[in-house]
Amino acid sequence: MCLIAFAADVGAYWLVLAANRDEAHARSTLAAHAWKDAPVLGGRDLAAGGTWLAFGRSGRLAAVTNVRRGVPEAGARSRGLLCSEFAGGSVDAASYAREVAAAREHYAGFNLLVCDRRSIEYASRDAAGAVTVSPGIHGLSNAALDVPWPKVRRATETLRGALDGPEHELVPALFALLADRRGAPDAELPATGVPLDLERRLAPIFIASPGYGTRSSTVVLWRRDGRVTFEERSFDASGASSGVVREAFDAI
Repeated sequence: MCLIAFAADVGAYWLVLAANRDEAHARSTLAAHAWKDAPVLGGRDLAAGGTWLAFGRSGRLAAVTNVRRGVPEAGARSRGLLCSEFAGGSVDAASYAREVAAAREHYAGFNLLVCDRRSIEYASRDAAGAVTVSPGIHGLSNAALDVPWPKVRRATETLRGALDGPEHELVPALFALLADRRGAPDAELPATGVPLDLERRLAPIFIASPGYGTRSSTVVLWRRDGRVTFEERSFDASGASSGVVREAFDAI
């Protein structure tokens, strides 16, 4: 993922998450599906075998973003495996996040969210320890948790408004949030070591670009009673819709 806006432990929900995955259009992936080799629902990166977001049917969610610092880094292991291994495993979120933080040097720059019914945890390539996420609304892009890039501010503000609205309008409101193609003034753009014209292209919540852009948008509603709504919308290189996956189930 390259943008995640989420509400932790708010109202009727344990987790409300809206996320965009930005990636090269040439990279081969599968849309969200039930994996045959793990009890996981999520997309799959066919290049490295992991995923950007996964939900384990027993009540375990993981999502990852990369960290943007100019030239892309290489890691010994794919950061996408951090998601699939947690979602399909049995280690609690707090313990897993601590394990990831201790082994962070084996991965290229990453931000990882892992969530079970006990806690929501955050780990990063740039932090020595894991952090338990506090209740409330949070945003994550290609810097650390809650760093207020323009797209992060806009996403979290919109999420807050959506949660205050009618419940039946929540999913459409979150997909509208994820479809926002507005940029940001140059003065507000982050300095991440890439050229200014690239910072401009990467500034929108939804990136529409021929070679690289938003490949999928995902909304997850995880109610306190265990009911989960999962919807993923995929997009082609023109930014047009190319598929929808919807699932509703009880996280046992």
